[in-house]
Amino acid sequence: MTILWDSDPAAAENYHFAVGDHIEVVESPQSVMRALGSNATELLVIVGPEVDMQAASELAVQVRNDRPEVSVILLRRRLEVAVLAQALRTGFREVVASDDLTSLSDACRRSLEISRHQAGISGVAPVQEGKAIVIFNAKGGCGKTTIATNLGAYMGSIGARVLLVDLDLAFGDVAISLQLRPAASVGDLVAMTGHIDEQGLASVVTKHESGLDTICAPSQPGDADRISGALVGEMLRVARRCYEYVIIDTPPAFSEHVLAAFDVCDMAVLLATLDIPAVKNLRLTLDTLDLLGYPREARIVILNRSDAKVGLHTEDVVAAIKQPIAAMIPSSAHVPASVNRGVPIMLDEPKHPVSLAMRAFADEYLLTPSAPAMSAFPVSDESLAETRRSSQPPRREMRLFRRGVK
Repeated sequence: MTILWDSDPAAAENYHFAVGDHIEVVESPQSVMRALGSNATELLVIVGPEVDMQAASELAVQVRNDRPEVSVILLRRRLEVAVLAQALRTGFREVVASDDLTSLSDACRRSLEISRHQAGISGVAPVQEGKAIVIFNAKGGCGKTTIATNLGAYMGSIGARVLLVDLDLAFGDVAISLQLRPAASVGDLVAMTGHIDEQGLASVVTKHESGLDTICAPSQPGDADRISGALVGEMLRVARRCYEYVIIDTPPAFSEHVLAAFDVCDMAVLLATLDIPAVKNLRLTLDTLDLLGYPREARIVILNRSDAKVGLHTEDVVAAIKQPIAAMIPSSAHVPASVNRGVPIMLDEPKHPVSLAMRAFADEYLLTPSAPAMSAFPVSDESLAETRRSSQPPRREMRLFRRGVK
């Protein structure tokens, strides 16, 4: 199947003669990269004539870095010298007039022949990339770092190759939560911008005793200003080639670094707690992801401290966000105590209800390749079940984010 980046609804029909029936039309560069990531045998991308030249060039550079065997063909209404020169510099395989379907057909054939040779389809298979998982909520204090470090430590302890990246570049707590003393951080990759490779990535990794690898935030908040979103995207793309799983802990904001992480992620784990500000921010997060075009099926909601007696119930959260909750993690004083000791509770107390809930989530949603992204998560812990049974359904439609709620 050929990937076509074009906003024209009739694009597939327009280029059917030249390209064939199997065309996947997408409307953003992020969708192009996700389509390439989900199909390791795809070798051809076509960029439509109305796509901005700068955006098209950035995509060509990204494809060249991530999947050098993939051919990218540029369509333009007019073939101008400046366009041809820029296309040559950024890595397009061919530039074709959009109304010349015969030339487009020939360009596709030539490009695929070259790509198949480079990919070694007759012998060597393309490199399999790991799964990138973003842990996010737009409100602080929901437990993102605690969940990220525990999931990473658990997955590393059972033999998975896992990298945990601290993207809270100004105030990240991954290092202190795991009692690490990193000799390097994300900031040390700045000098490698545009040239990060496996060796460069390994030079900033700090290992945890569980088997988990980490890339920690800079020790000085001011260093965050030197780190660009492009650097973060490049780092994460390289990381996916080196690890089975890349877990990304984030700050509570849609910064350029967080958006770069969402661009390369396969799954977004979104957190909520039983308080209206957290639920409101989760709902706004879901709306924002819709506007940015991130697929709904790749989002999973976790309710942290789900048994807190605060007058808000699980059903209220589901009604507000209009999305099921995949996992519910109970509250416990043992969790902050484990954070203070710098030992993940999943390793320190593996039979604790919090540990059991997080392990069940990891086994069901992260470690199982074919696991569905969205389904109700069964609650096996008795205390959680009792909490659900005692929750009364709302007497009227919940309107958490409107005036006049009492």
